[in-house]
Amino acid sequence: MAVRASRTAWWVFAAAGAAYFVAIMHRTALGVAGVEALDRFGIGATALSALSVTQIGAYAILQVPSGRLLDRFGPRTMMVGGSLVMAAGQALMATTDNFAWAIVARVLLGAGDAPIFISATRLVAHWFPPRKAPQMVQLTSQIGQAGQLATAIPVAWLLHAQGWSATFLVLAGIGAIAAVVVSVVRTPHEAEAGVAPGTSGTSARPTVSRAGVRLGFWTHFTSLFSANTVALLWGVPFFITAQGRSLAEASLLLTVLTLSKLVFSPLVGTATARHPLRRSWVVLVFAGVTAAAWILLLVPSTPRPMWQLVLFVTAIAAGGPVALVGIDYARTFADTRRMGAANGLVNAGAPVSTIIAVGLVGAVLQLAAPGGDYDLDAYRLAFAALAIPWAVGVVGIVRSRARARADWAAAGVLVPPLREVLERRRSRRQGH
Repeated sequence: MAVRASRTAWWVFAAAGAAYFVAIMHRTALGVAGVEALDRFGIGATALSALSVTQIGAYAILQVPSGRLLDRFGPRTMMVGGSLVMAAGQALMATTDNFAWAIVARVLLGAGDAPIFISATRLVAHWFPPRKAPQMVQLTSQIGQAGQLATAIPVAWLLHAQGWSATFLVLAGIGAIAAVVVSVVRTPHEAEAGVAPGTSGTSARPTVSRAGVRLGFWTHFTSLFSANTVALLWGVPFFITAQGRSLAEASLLLTVLTLSKLVFSPLVGTATARHPLRRSWVVLVFAGVTAAAWILLLVPSTPRPMWQLVLFVTAIAAGGPVALVGIDYARTFADTRRMGAANGLVNAGAPVSTIIAVGLVGAVLQLAAPGGDYDLDAYRLAFAALAIPWAVGVVGIVRSRARARADWAAAGVLVPPLREVLERRRSRRQGH
């Protein structure tokens, strides 16, 4: 029997969403400050990549440990601690012009960010009815991704109006406020321990399957790195220096990317909830769309018109909602007692692929233009290297899906071929 979410559940959800919103602001701030970072720290493309990769690397490495700590201490404690650590990282970023200390600041940002989303999704999984969980996870993501809008517009404006130090100090202050907001939300002891009132957390879980969790990892790995590479670091420099766009136009494109995620999110969430046996098809179709978007962008040797750039960022934006299908795999395939660790493993997928992607782009740019003149041809070569993590991810999805379906079959849950399902539907329509 479905359990209706209480008013307290919605307040907890709002606080968790606010903390994730701020975390996304922290995470994406460097994406609009890439040009300023080159000047402030006196670095080139490879070192700029290192700043981004360091933060993402810390985030990825700490996903599973954060999940285990989440299983032990609960989501509120982890979100308060994470928010404070990120605030400290931004304060350090604001006050240093030394590259080594900037690296330390980025480590703090990644470490603080690591438990935020998995803690928020843990709250969703245990405060809301299981059938509503996919949509609520997508809604959590929508709230968080709105933080990217704050980065693309007001943070970018503040950076150019008030300068580097003031901008990052403001971000640090907002991070401290987020910690306070989460800390004052009183959640029952059973929710802190991972069990919501009236739910067992085991609905729709036919079997514990490591292959299913790995499928979640590869889904997350494949779906999000394209959007991350553009939003977190290389999008603004590429749009300005290679595509000849203004800063305002580059910011607009990042805004379109974020708004597109918000549009796709409920569509993916609804499809996941209604067709849980066909979730992998959503992922694989999106992988094909992503490949086509990159090909259409990179094959021409001249800058693309604005409308095509808009279509490009719209296409890759769907990766955000699609990546969360991986979280749903963890919900349905993982042992309830280790849900935090499973979410942490799945949520490490995109950071790992983003590290690879951002590093590849920076390395190829450095090789293609050692003097730092990163023109369109250099970017075409650099972005073409993203075919490597894409191919690895798609292979991982296909192989893990086959093994996860075998685990399901052993538990008595059979996934009929899609052709057979379509034939049944056609027969029913003809029968009417």
